[in-house]
Amino acid sequence: MKMHFCIPVSQQRLDALGGHYVLYSVYLDGFLFCRVRYSQLHRWNDQLRRVFGSCLPPFPPKYYLAMTTSMADQRRDQLEQYLQNVTMDPNMLRSDVFIDFLKLVQMVVSHKIGLCRELLGYFGLFLIQFCQESKISVMKKLVDFELPYVSLRSSEVENCKVGLRKWYMDPSLDSMLMDCRTAVDLIYMQAIQDIEKEWAKPTEMQKQKLEALQKEDNQTKYLELSQAVRHYGYVQLDPCVCDYPEPGCSVVLSVGDHEINCCVTLPDNQTQDVIFHINRVKCWQVTFLGTLLDVDGLQKTLNENLELRFQYSENSRWQWFVVYTKQAFLLSSCLKKMISEKMVKLAAENPEMQIEVPEQGKSKKYHIQQSQKDYFSFLPSKSKIKVAEGDCVWGAIKEDDL
Repeated sequence: MKMHFCIPVSQQRLDALGGHYVLYSVYLDGFLFCRVRYSQLHRWNDQLRRVFGSCLPPFPPKYYLAMTTSMADQRRDQLEQYLQNVTMDPNMLRSDVFIDFLKLVQMVVSHKIGLCRELLGYFGLFLIQFCQESKISVMKKLVDFELPYVSLRSSEVENCKVGLRKWYMDPSLDSMLMDCRTAVDLIYMQAIQDIEKEWAKPTEMQKQKLEALQKEDNQTKYLELSQAVRHYGYVQLDPCVCDYPEPGCSVVLSVGDHEINCCVTLPDNQTQDVIFHINRVKCWQVTFLGTLLDVDGLQKTLNENLELRFQYSENSRWQWFVVYTKQAFLLSSCLKKMISEKMVKLAAENPEMQIEVPEQGKSKKYHIQQSQKDYFSFLPSKSKIKVAEGDCVWGAIKEDDL
């Protein structure tokens, strides 16, 4: 699954001998991931090149004289493009060299709590903020190689913790986990929490039955009934702003079960439910505007001014819809997950049918208003199709991954 790396800022530091070096702040999906020197990335590139040879994108050259400001900016841009190009190749993402450098740890956590190895791919670690009035906000899905503690400290968000949640958007996939006691415990606890936080919205009768089953600790029956609850298994985003049906409308998005459900507050304070079906979404892009200042104490996230826009087929024509949300990268991850699950299901239901998950477009950097955009596309075709292994919920787990 494609990741969005960027290096929006670099800082000059003094070493122990009084010399100068540059520290590059690498951001992953809008959050500070790590700070590295050119020499560290250069050694990593040498290791990758020994494995992949000419398949590797070009690495920014060394400078043997003092760098000017323009040269430093050029190197930062080149390093950013290098990281983006490396992560476009799924073979490199799966390589030991890539994983060893960035530390694959998430699956170790799942393994330690007794989760069956073949089910590890159904769960993931998330950065979760605990807000007032017992509300929670899922900020970010941690990528497999992220160090949870480092990501947590880097976020610098109050009342933020690392949480383990299921990572699939199709509620029917619960059935795949029912033979594992630990997996059932996890999805049962999450179902209770989602209902308590009003992410899932049972009717009054459903609520009474669920409460009775919870008192009996009848997890299986509780989860069976939960399947019929509105928005069960959905990820709910924080209140944000959209441009539909008119610009500036407040909206609460719930994403899951092959749809984006929008509860829109109109200018007259009336609410309107709008549903976008994932099979009618052609493509989408995440955009953040502006840059970070090259100063000490710089903000640790890039998520204060993000938008996600997607192209949707409505009334036989394509139209762009825009959502302004600090959780744009999380929303993008949810859309990718829904599409990959849909492709896997289609392939299972139609063995003779070949389905292709298209490659996501390369990141493109524009200099208009200092904006940066990341494009993703979903264009099912009738020609030869191949399900991307990185997006498959039944992905194979190797001994090396633990």
